[in-house]
Amino acid sequence: MKRLEVLKTYKLYIGGQFPRTESGRYYSPTGADGQSLGNICQSSRKDFRNAVVAAKGALGGWASRAAFNRSQILYRIGEMLEGRSAQFVDELIKQGSTEADARQEVEDSVDRCVYYAGWCDKYQQVFSAVNPVSSSHFNFSIYEPVGIVAAIAPEEKPLLGLLGTVLPIIVGGNSCVVLASGNSPLSAITLAEVLATSDLPGGVINILTGFREELLPFMVSHMEVNAFVASDLSAEHLKTAKEESIHNLKRIIHHKENIADCESPYPILSTQEVKTTWHPIESSISGGGKY
Repeated sequence: MKRLEVLKTYKLYIGGQFPRTESGRYYSPTGADGQSLGNICQSSRKDFRNAVVAAKGALGGWASRAAFNRSQILYRIGEMLEGRSAQFVDELIKQGSTEADARQEVEDSVDRCVYYAGWCDKYQQVFSAVNPVSSSHFNFSIYEPVGIVAAIAPEEKPLLGLLGTVLPIIVGGNSCVVLASGNSPLSAITLAEVLATSDLPGGVINILTGFREELLPFMVSHMEVNAFVASDLSAEHLKTAKEESIHNLKRIIHHKENIADCESPYPILSTQEVKTTWHPIESSISGGGKY
């Protein structure tokens, strides 16, 4: 008798836990061979709201961590991803990638973790500024996180696209809720298993699965979400995002190129606020001021 395969139920990742969707809904995408990939949670508005609560709870602790410590945690994610690379390659192949493309995507994903780990304690030095002013002040600008960021990962390159979306967000101290690729969701929840054991505090990254048509309006209209990030929205979805974001003047960041193909520090700045400080200094008419 032929053995029946036991398909895995891929749960959500919210607040460091793996809950099932509160709606009880699931969908079963098919792979390149036409076979079901598994039972995937179809997230609801309530799931998204729960994830925002988790992100809010984690925000203060994550933003206040030393930049070097955030760097260590991102590097650890890369280490653990490397150790489970065979599993990720297998899942990408099941979702339609060739073996060569799958191996390259996993290698690029590990490298992306290391790349952004290196920027954690450097982007402030590179992009902050001391500003020349004509008054007796010491004037400088630094970057601070915007807060809670909602994001949609690109459909193509589901592992690298997800990491390329969330890593620049959390480098700068934000927390996030990200919707994984709807057609190729396996590697997203497997990545969540890596995150859960990588020293990353629960709630910093929350991963949902489902359909952007359903969740997009809720993601961009939620009053406690401060920014929204995506890179492959259709013109109709981008229009929806801009219209629904006006309620709290939410920042909409739509990268012109697929974020999976963008290795740059500038996406970090997309979810940062610039804080400028004016510090008075004592000066004299002769120019021999005191500091």
